[in-house]
Amino acid sequence: MEKRNVTVEEKKGLRNLNNLILVGVLMAVGIVLRLLAGVINVGGFHPNFLIATYCLAILLIRPSFVESVIIGVLSGVISQIGTSMAWIGIVSETVGAVAMFLLVLIPLKAGKFDLRPIVCTLLTTLISGFTFIGMAAIVYVRPMSMPSLSAWR
Repeated sequence: MEKRNVTVEEKKGLRNLNNLILVGVLMAVGIVLRLLAGVINVGGFHPNFLIATYCLAILLIRPSFVESVIIGVLSGVISQIGTSMAWIGIVSETVGAVAMFLLVLIPLKAGKFDLRPIVCTLLTTLISGFTFIGMAAIVYVRPMSMPSLSAWR
């Protein structure tokens, strides 16, 4: 009798239901931690645990570029809960998710220890944060010039 071989193709990214559920659970944990950490204030800034959770999701499930953008947009939409600056989070979280996708592709090892989780999450947090600050400066902080203001009459 001939032995049958069954090959199971592992689905990566969001096409796998388990991965999709994992991303949803991580996003839920991230928003709860973000809301609870609102009392923590370091130099006028509050920690955003949503960044850590989408970084972990991208690191674990290795989504495609488009799926990473989807994760970023979803986390940006979720970040609208409890924000004082509407819509900026969508841009900054999407840029962060794309940055994490690209950074994970770079092999970073120190001996047998993989440095990607630490280094990529740190860099993604900085990229997302500076994108948020830049967008806030453009949208909210930058005052209108007098000719622009007079055009609104």
